[in-house]
Amino acid sequence: MDSRVNQLELKVLYDISQIIGQALNLDQTLEMILGILSEYLSMKRATITLRNGERNVLAIRASHGLRTEEKKRGVYRLDEGVTGLIFRTAEPFVVPDITKEPLFLNKTGSRKIEKGQISFIGVPIVLQGTPLGVLSVDRLFDEDISFEEDIRFLTILAALVAQLVSLNRQVQTREENLIRANLSLKADLSEKSRNFFSVGTSPAMSDAQQLIRKVAPTKATVLLLGESGTGKTLVARIIHELSSRARFSFIKVNCAALPDNLLESELFGYEKGAFTGATDTKVGRVEEADGGSIFLDEIGELSMPLQAKLLRFLQEREFERLGSTKTRQVDVRIIAATNRDLGNAVADGSFREDLYYRLNVFPVRVPPVRERQEDIVPLINFFSEKICREYGCELKFTYSALDAFERYSWPGNVREMENLVERLAIIFMGGTIDVRDLSTYLAYVHREPHAPQPGLLDSLQERERRDVIDALERNNRNQSAAARELGITLRQMGYRVKKFGLEEMLKPRRPPQ
Repeated sequence: MDSRVNQLELKVLYDISQIIGQALNLDQTLEMILGILSEYLSMKRATITLRNGERNVLAIRASHGLRTEEKKRGVYRLDEGVTGLIFRTAEPFVVPDITKEPLFLNKTGSRKIEKGQISFIGVPIVLQGTPLGVLSVDRLFDEDISFEEDIRFLTILAALVAQLVSLNRQVQTREENLIRANLSLKADLSEKSRNFFSVGTSPAMSDAQQLIRKVAPTKATVLLLGESGTGKTLVARIIHELSSRARFSFIKVNCAALPDNLLESELFGYEKGAFTGATDTKVGRVEEADGGSIFLDEIGELSMPLQAKLLRFLQEREFERLGSTKTRQVDVRIIAATNRDLGNAVADGSFREDLYYRLNVFPVRVPPVRERQEDIVPLINFFSEKICREYGCELKFTYSALDAFERYSWPGNVREMENLVERLAIIFMGGTIDVRDLSTYLAYVHREPHAPQPGLLDSLQERERRDVIDALERNNRNQSAAARELGITLRQMGYRVKKFGLEEMLKPRRPPQ
């Protein structure tokens, strides 16, 4: 082989490798590769033809020396012409003179009458035994270079192109999966957040919503305050989704769920051999959240030593994995939540003052349900529709039942409400729920420390007791008839008789002496 030719080929491969390592756009990269090929090796025209899976044809994906309209005409059936032959056989093919080869179709119309003899060389683009397409070139015949040398070099180049096409398809598939997952997540978030934004019309919720919309696009640390069950986790996710970090991870860590030694390794990770049982290196949650947001729930439960380590992380966004001296940096947004009064915790010495001020950059209080009375009935209806879709039933509430919901204090907040509606849907499997159906379930709810209406359950039970007595009296103390009137079973009637101590009322009356 001529040393000059060999040097040129090495130069072409080097320049092409630089392009492959930098370019992300497949079509643009392929066009640049063909341009280099033509410039150094005097190839007049060059094309990369790939199989189009949707149309099941071979179409020119990239070209050099063709006009746009000529490129568009380069579409072949899988069994058509020289290109189809190379694709089917996965073998190179040489046409020494295109004017004398009947299989050469010149569908692009680019080969006009030119000075000199035009040769066509095509090699298959193959990946793991499967043909992807064809790399072809036109050359003015040159006796100094053999077709074998051209085929050898083009085969090497086709292997590079195959890898590039494969990587591009993998990236494209991954992007499509991410897009689908993102759309699914946004749909799920939209479904979950409707009960927070759309259903929440009370003044307390409107104030919280306004703060959330203002802080979400910023980089500020957010501290969510509120009782258990108010929806702080959902609010944290909404803040993340409304920010520029939405395309990165949203990582949740419950600071009260793990003991200190495990929580530290969960947050910051550890190196192999850092402690007994550390058989592999583990990336911490703060690293997983790099670029996105990390939600630290129940932040008020952290021990003092962990508070110190978290403070340093909040200040510098730096940390070390357990068992490592290498300092790592991440770009994460901190969203924390607590149901404790951190101000009081600072006062009694159980929470660091400096950490408190680092977290309390932008506090948002998520109001309890008892401060959202206007939202109670819409929330009940929302959960009822959602749960009934899952269980395939229809659940309705009488006005007296909805009135009882509005007057109830809901110490467990939105979480308690959703759980109660699901419980009712399972037990009654549809139908209409009246106030007398609620007292049993509400009665067992712990009402401390938030019970602004202590007489509500008593009044509900008294109303139910009065309904049972009236039904028995109207039906001459016949439990079966009274149960039918009330729309309950005889067993349920028996339970209510015992519950309200009405056994004496049902004893046979002695005739007067």
